[in-house]
Amino acid sequence: MTKKSITGIAAAALVLVLLVFVYGTMTVRVPTGYTAIVTTFGKVEDYTLEAGFHFKSPVQSVVLMDNRIQKVSFTTQAFSSDIQQVDIAGSINFSIDKQTAMRLYSGIGVNYFENLLHPRLLEKVKSVISAYTAEELIGKRDMLSGTIVEELRGEMQDYGISIASVNLEDIDFTDAFTDAIEAKQVATQRALQAKVEQEQKNMEAQAAAERQKIDAEAAAEVARIQAEAAQYAGEKEAEMNRKLAESLTSDLVRYYLVQKWDGAMPRFMTSSSDNMILDIAGAMADDVE
Repeated sequence: MTKKSITGIAAAALVLVLLVFVYGTMTVRVPTGYTAIVTTFGKVEDYTLEAGFHFKSPVQSVVLMDNRIQKVSFTTQAFSSDIQQVDIAGSINFSIDKQTAMRLYSGIGVNYFENLLHPRLLEKVKSVISAYTAEELIGKRDMLSGTIVEELRGEMQDYGISIASVNLEDIDFTDAFTDAIEAKQVATQRALQAKVEQEQKNMEAQAAAERQKIDAEAAAEVARIQAEAAQYAGEKEAEMNRKLAESLTSDLVRYYLVQKWDGAMPRFMTSSSDNMILDIAGAMADDVE
């Protein structure tokens, strides 16, 4: 190979390298879900590049801003209104508005989460937590998340950051407070059980009293019926005796006496004149002799 040929090949290779370099510096591919911020010598241009293939000046640089929903976990420590320490673990879902991505980059930069969103998020979490007692926080996780989103969303909207959700995945307290809550729950359960047992006893006592009342009323009713029956029987017996007395005339009495007489004369007889008692049977025996 001649010297001239080698020189030609080297020149062609150099041109190819230059073309590749120029092509690389003049083209950019923006992935789906991103917005490209264009800067010229560090100055942010007043336009952005959407997803796709684009040409640019070699002196221009491109910064990609993620417009997809991003999820970032966080942890923090706060205090309740009754000064109880609360350890919180959660996550936030957010996205960057394409229309305001350029303004966000100009004002905050690419570290917008660390420099803006994260500090504001922790501030809102602590503020909301401090409005409730530790005991109230236990059952209000969803409400707390909603309040944090509402307060954070209005502030971040000015920066073109859309807050989708904030999830408080774990709310933890000190061991002393947890033990106190458990003790209170046990005491509450025992008090509730005692109340139920007392109500059961009261119901049983009331039922027994009602049964006694019913039994007493039944006994009184039976006594009344028996008394009325006895009175009725007495009245009937008296009526029968009265009617019997009215029906016993002197002739009827003599008739019954005759029916009962066995033919024997009475042995003694009284005298109405001088109250003397006469031995009739003895006198009749003397006459026979």
